[in-house]
Amino acid sequence: MNLRKSLFIVCVGLMISGQLLAKVTLPNVLTSNMVLQQKERVAIWGKAYPGERVTVEFAGQSRSCIATSDSTWQVWLKPMNASFEKRDLIVRGEENEIRLGNVLVGEVWLCGGQSNMEYPMDRTLKRYAAPARGEDLAEKEWKNPNAEGLRLFWVEKKYGLPDCQTKGWLEAESAAIAPFSAAAYFFGKTLQEALQVPVGIIASSWGGSRIENWIPEDVYKQAPFYAKEQMQHPTVKRKIALYYDTMIRSLAPYTLKGFTWYQGESDAMAHDSLYVEKFETLLNVWRTIFKDKTLSMYYVQIAPYLYSNRQWDDYKHDACLKAWFADLQTNCMSLEHTGQVIVTDLVDHLKDIHPSYKWEVGRRLALWALAKDYNKKVVCCGPQLKRAYLKKKQVILTFRTEGSRLTAGVRDKDNNAFKAVNDKLTWFEVAGSDGVFRPVEAVIEDGKVVLDVADIKNPSKVRFGWNEQAMPNLFNEEGLPATPFCVEL
Repeated sequence: MNLRKSLFIVCVGLMISGQLLAKVTLPNVLTSNMVLQQKERVAIWGKAYPGERVTVEFAGQSRSCIATSDSTWQVWLKPMNASFEKRDLIVRGEENEIRLGNVLVGEVWLCGGQSNMEYPMDRTLKRYAAPARGEDLAEKEWKNPNAEGLRLFWVEKKYGLPDCQTKGWLEAESAAIAPFSAAAYFFGKTLQEALQVPVGIIASSWGGSRIENWIPEDVYKQAPFYAKEQMQHPTVKRKIALYYDTMIRSLAPYTLKGFTWYQGESDAMAHDSLYVEKFETLLNVWRTIFKDKTLSMYYVQIAPYLYSNRQWDDYKHDACLKAWFADLQTNCMSLEHTGQVIVTDLVDHLKDIHPSYKWEVGRRLALWALAKDYNKKVVCCGPQLKRAYLKKKQVILTFRTEGSRLTAGVRDKDNNAFKAVNDKLTWFEVAGSDGVFRPVEAVIEDGKVVLDVADIKNPSKVRFGWNEQAMPNLFNEEGLPATPFCVEL
């Protein structure tokens, strides 16, 4: 009797599991209210019983495929133009039908990182400080939203699961906006207003995360930098790929336009000299799983902060740690289709690692995308050093300015607006034969920065903004700050 009962239970279980597999399913990233990428082939995928025929219909297109032996299926919709028309996407299998409503076509970006990307529109959810200069524009926005063409997809902080956890794609209403990444939101809103097409933003971030948490383990351990890292820190236990599978891999191959990235503070605290190599590895992996080797990556350099005060960290930090790591981030711009946002002017309190002005961070990220991905005539970055040379008792610095002009500037204490001022420049230092850096007088002359080094014996190096407290006043006329640097003459 027991054997018969056991066989009966097994048979019933097999019948039930077969029925479940026969139902076509979609990953959690494909839901009603989503935005599909315009002017590119669009991936739609899921699971079904092996051999089952699956058909996808959208905007007059119909695409079919047969589920493979591992129960997966995927079709590609032909490129479509942007549209605000709210349409249904229908997925039909042999046993069931899925209908996703309110689907738009436009631009889609994935925004990742650690706590400064996670930083919510409603800052009180994390007890973050209010901005000291002017109105809290994030609070104003989430309480009175005005972004009808924006759709939001927030990946919840979970790991070790086969699919991301989420409430799905949501329209930009107060309840959806309040917990959403502020930098990602304002990036998306700036794009939507400039392009006048629907924009979908996927936010996937985790406070305190290291870059290796977002890279698959097999790729990480095969990368050339891994052997170096093991030699340098053989006893350090790293949580490689901790968030990758659940919070990134499960989203692929959702068709995207590109990525934004706001991360690095945790790696700076770990004195990670291999960050550039890891960044390149992450970018290559993400581009691969999202099926486009040219996807853009725009990222934010870490902000001024008193790292040297952190006595509880594993490493002792000096006042130049921030600048050293920020320079590594600048080196990431050597990779194709990348751009860096500088935020040295957006800090109220040097003891606060979470600056408030995320609306400006998002706007600056969007400037890169508008200039490089959408061919808009906007200045997307501040001055970047081009050349440094000695001329008599002066050091002459030339800058790439993207067609703008150099200026000294400040942020207004009442409204945070940028204004040009006729002041001497700050945070320029020169070292002579003794190797000691000393502050020097710096002025703008004929589109160049001129340093007075009459009191420096044998000037050999010049640096700018090379301190954790540095909030320099060199900008372009658009109010975008210059990139810190340290170079030999």
